[in-house]
Amino acid sequence: MNNNQQQIKQPVIDIKNLDHYFGKGELRKQVLFNINLTINRGEIVLMTGPSGSGKTTLLTLVSGLRSPQSGTCKILGKELCGASPAELVQARRNNGYIFQAHNLHHSLNATQNVQMGLEVQGIYSKKERRDRAVAMLEQVGLGERIDYYPDNLSGGQKQRVAIARALVAHPAIVLADEPTAALDSKSGRDVVNIMQKLAKEQGSTILLVTHDERILDIADRLVHMEDGRLVSHRSFNAVTMTN
Repeated sequence: MNNNQQQIKQPVIDIKNLDHYFGKGELRKQVLFNINLTINRGEIVLMTGPSGSGKTTLLTLVSGLRSPQSGTCKILGKELCGASPAELVQARRNNGYIFQAHNLHHSLNATQNVQMGLEVQGIYSKKERRDRAVAMLEQVGLGERIDYYPDNLSGGQKQRVAIARALVAHPAIVLADEPTAALDSKSGRDVVNIMQKLAKEQGSTILLVTHDERILDIADRLVHMEDGRLVSHRSFNAVTMTN
């Protein structure tokens, strides 16, 4: 088996027996319990569950925004549990992160916001960053608004800019935290359709946290969390329960 075949077969996200705690001493509280989750290249996995169930915490651990404390959390074959700050920074470079509130810089126009997704890579010239940013904005339907500032864009358009910023570097993993929460039905559908199309074209894996039942049909698999535990998987029409 050659290296390319091994890479395809290797899970992109491989989590085993993962626990996580907030606080120290008497205030220490366990927030994730024995999480086991494997996601393969190109899969779109939606994570559901009530507020406070641990969805966002798990997303931040996968992304390298937080360091996993106990268990195994391998992302693209690299173990993040016990990883150094430098290793976590490197891990984050493989991710595109889409926030609920888009988190655009209001002093930057759409193109400049998207270019930020390339600057962390440190391998593109100024012209290359702009050209790639403009091309990605055209792909998400904002070719006529490349110089618009966030205050002059609708909610759906801002989220499209956020998607362009997350995907412009062709990340291996796209992580999205409630990306449709603040959008109306049509804008929400447009946003997830764009994510689905671009990620599939780029071969990216999507892990998306949502309460939005209107978008569940884009998933290859649904996982559900309650009280810090992953309690069910649903793949197509089959449902399997986890401990």
